[in-house]
Amino acid sequence: MKAARKQQPLPSILTVHVPLTFTLRGGRKTIIGALPFIAPRTCFDDTIANAIGRAHRWRALIEDGTCASITELSKDKGVNQSYACRLLRLTLLAPDIIEAILDRRGTRLTPLSAKWDDQRAALAD
Repeated sequence: MKAARKQQPLPSILTVHVPLTFTLRGGRKTIIGALPFIAPRTCFDDTIANAIGRAHRWRALIEDGTCASITELSKDKGVNQSYACRLLRLTLLAPDIIEAILDRRGTRLTPLSAKWDDQRAALAD
């Protein structure tokens, strides 16, 4: 007959170390882990993509006469006129720069010129 195995008492405190990194993305805390089940976020913060889409929709409202001015547009949308002006400037970005942003290749935006060649030169750094 086998001898009964003596069970070891369990420790009262168990410490588990999980390698994690906390980063801020889009003003939100994000956990990036080194373990396979805690994969880093592969998608990007789509705020800039939403802003570009909104800017083009708002520009279309002004161009088709639905809103007569930026002032009327900002009142209709319930936003500050300054915000509406800043957002509408996104419609001045070169098409290849917008494509790069949406393809997640270029997310660094600084104040840019309205000229597409100047935009490309500024973002080429």
